Amino acid sequence: MKSFPKVLFDEAHSESWTIRRDVAEAMNPGHPDDNSYARAAAQLRHLGHTVTAHTTGALDQGTLQDKDVLVIAHPSGERWERTTGHGSPVFSAAELDAITAYVEDGGGLVVLAEEEQDKYGNNLNDLLARFGVTVEHTTVRDPGNAHRDVATWVLAAKNTSDGLLAGVREACFYRSGVLSADGATVLFASSPSATPAAAPLAVARAYGKGRVVVFADSDLFGDDSIEDYDHRRLWGNVVTWAARVPGDDRAATGTDEAKAAGFAALKATVEELRPLQVKDGSVPEEKERAKELVDSIARQVGGMSAHFPHDAAYLQAVQADLRQWSEQDLGVPDFLGSLELFHPDTQRVDGLEHLVVFPMYTQNGNPNRNVEAVWIRTIWPDWLAGLEAGGYDNPMFVPIAFEDFTSGYDTHSAVLFPETVAVRQAPQRFTWGGIFADREAARFRAVSGAAAATLKLDLPPDAARLLASQQLAQDTFVMWDLIHDRTHSHGDLPFDPFMIKQRMPYWLYSLEELRCDLTAFGEAVKLEKDGVPHARYVQHAILFDRLFRFPITGARVRNYDGLGGQLLFAYLHRNDVVRWTDNRLTIDWERVADGVADLRGEVEKLYRDSIDRSKIAHWLAAYDLVSAYVEPNPASTWSKGIQALPEEQKAKVDAVLSDEFPLSMFYEALRRKLADVVESTKGIRA
Repeated sequence: MKSFPKVLFDEAHSESWTIRRDVAEAMNPGHPDDNSYARAAAQLRHLGHTVTAHTTGALDQGTLQDKDVLVIAHPSGERWERTTGHGSPVFSAAELDAITAYVEDGGGLVVLAEEEQDKYGNNLNDLLARFGVTVEHTTVRDPGNAHRDVATWVLAAKNTSDGLLAGVREACFYRSGVLSADGATVLFASSPSATPAAAPLAVARAYGKGRVVVFADSDLFGDDSIEDYDHRRLWGNVVTWAARVPGDDRAATGTDEAKAAGFAALKATVEELRPLQVKDGSVPEEKERAKELVDSIARQVGGMSAHFPHDAAYLQAVQADLRQWSEQDLGVPDFLGSLELFHPDTQRVDGLEHLVVFPMYTQNGNPNRNVEAVWIRTIWPDWLAGLEAGGYDNPMFVPIAFEDFTSGYDTHSAVLFPETVAVRQAPQRFTWGGIFADREAARFRAVSGAAAATLKLDLPPDAARLLASQQLAQDTFVMWDLIHDRTHSHGDLPFDPFMIKQRMPYWLYSLEELRCDLTAFGEAVKLEKDGVPHARYVQHAILFDRLFRFPITGARVRNYDGLGGQLLFAYLHRNDVVRWTDNRLTIDWERVADGVADLRGEVEKLYRDSIDRSKIAHWLAAYDLVSAYVEPNPASTWSKGIQALPEEQKAKVDAVLSDEFPLSMFYEALRRKLADVVESTKGIRA
């Protein structure tokens, strides 16, 4: 999982801690927990991090170059501690230079020191001086804030509201020293009644392109302490925060110049044809020139088919459909023959590419059935295939990414659906649906990042990493989409989940889409506990996309996705999970999962109860649920109850206002500030 941090735990400098349990048992047979960070390493692996030990040799550029975080845990002379026994606790001048250069270049450094620092014979202070930090030779005592009444086991409350400590309230420092670090963020400090008082116990700072975190105690995350207080969450946060900020971390792929040139020529021909087509896809004028172009498209598709041998039958049928369309004088196109032969759902192989040519409209994009040419790549990593095979079966789901496209996709569209293709009659059943996870991820990052900055939201380290990494965001979206899509056909379903094609009030589709996302969130909570590392990122993605992008994107005409986001925000705000105070949004991260679960419970109860209701009664009950949290339009007829509605069903639907649930003042202000950002995501490429 290349988008997750690689952590190197140094054990080559006589450290008193090891991530290898068997080594800890050899170091300290009577109480290996006193020397083991095995559980800390397991926690990082649970989060998706790769964790390895550096057991011999110097820390140099070669050792550090592909690592994202270096952890140094209390090097010591043998007189004072049981140690790994490898190397000297003193880092050489060359090693100090290599570590400094590593951090300057973007690497992360986590250092765990101890009380009475000077006696251990290490030179941690020489290293930390490079970053403006010093470990003082002392032991903190605080009888008034002591764990198990041991005065040197100091309970410390967090000293900052920084997102680095999201979900962390308290930690215990067992025989801790103190730190000095001008300009650093103090994470924890001793209390005013401690000796020494109000002294930093843990600090964090940026240095060059990298980040450094220092603790004045190394016992917090040992095997016998990591379950105390909020230590487990603190450990995961600081290592994730310190990790190298991912850049363009997608796998580098060579360019097939012949394939690229072929698609460029095809794209140019399609773009010349498109203006000659009208809404239904036919060509009423300039037919001779249009036929020349259609013939060229057919030849170009044939010329490119060698690059896509797995789609040979489909691409042959595309050529036949193009020529038949031309022979029929370019009336309304019918590509049913080729559509029935295109089955990316049976070819879910990671990296497999397809050439897709159809006359079609693009959802949230071009409403006309123009000919489009799209060069796509399948996203199907092994971990996703395992998830799908292990209980999240969704054989129709095809996550894809753009390689290139014609102008119908230079829009907000992020889907490729067979039902958009021009055909004489719909197939008996549709068997696949493609979602461009790369575009979803890119626009999510753009809008959520701008929203977090505008709202001054302190992001937890994992959320910040999600917004920084296209690869991580893309993988997160394929997992979210997989679970969301299958949910439409699972659970209590009192009506067709795709009722948007029917004449029903649009808030019903809002609730259906929201139900699927709330379900996906709940499943992600369970999967996170099971050790699926992308699951915690799915929770952030659902929360941020629903709260920030959905409500302010698109027109306010029956904006069902926007309303779903409004409902989620209003519910969480009403229950004090999110707060907007002093022009700053704060989120109680520990209560988010419960808040989402509670709203999901209300929606699912609506569904269960509605199985026994009439259609109109269900519509009204759904309206009551939404309007309990989102204020209806003051001009609404529906808000006045059944007695105010016309008798005829169609008239009831017609009585729904285009913007039945207007944006709140919060969202109106947010939309004004982020309108340009949302617009910039039109046609966005990863």
